[in-house]
Amino acid sequence: MTPEATPPEEDPATSLEKSLEQARLAQETKDERQVWYFLAYFLFGIHFIAFVMIYAVRHAK
Repeated sequence: MTPEATPPEEDPATSLEKSLEQARLAQETKDERQVWYFLAYFLFGIHFIAFVMIYAVRHAK
C-alpha cells in the first residue's frame, strides 16, 4: 500500500502557512494604520503649538 499524497490546498503545512501569512498581513495593516494616526496627531500638535506661539508673539505687549 502506498500512502496517498494530500493535494497542496489540503496540506496542513500549507494551510498553516496561509493562515500565518494572513495574520501577518492583518497585523502589518494594523501597525501601518497606527503609524499614520501617530503621524497625524504629531503634525496636528506641532501646528497647534505653532499657532499658539504666533498668537502669543503678535499679542505680546
